[in-house]
Amino acid sequence: MSLTGTFQVKSENRKTIWNTEEVPEGSEFDDTWDPREQPEYQILFKQCVGTEDVFFGMSRKDPSTACCEDMVIKIKLPETKYSDITLDIQDRVLDLRTTKKKLLLHLPYRVDSKNGKARFLSEEETLEVTLRVSRKFDFINFI
Repeated sequence: MSLTGTFQVKSENRKTIWNTEEVPEGSEFDDTWDPREQPEYQILFKQCVGTEDVFFGMSRKDPSTACCEDMVIKIKLPETKYSDITLDIQDRVLDLRTTKKKLLLHLPYRVDSKNGKARFLSEEETLEVTLRVSRKFDFINFI
């Protein structure tokens, strides 16, 4: 059985193997051969509410993640010092590396990667990263 057909190449440069739109964001950080284990983590969402939201229901906010302004990622890093942590935040990717652990986390929402906060809680051996969620039309929903 033989198959014949015509195939079209979409890109202008016929030497490229894939189109850049096909490669997911953050894949340049992925390293399947890295033996370090992934730490435990939690993704939590924070919402700024006032009395007008809680008692009167005057705003359009509800308890869903669609109405949350901040994303908090808590990463357990036992036996780790603050100086051993390397953290890189992109718009949709969090890349954390230590000597023993590695975490490549594709975030559920786009974040403001330039204005985040991170703090290491040495008593709890936890890194807490707070990022502002950046969604389209938030300026309409949260006025």
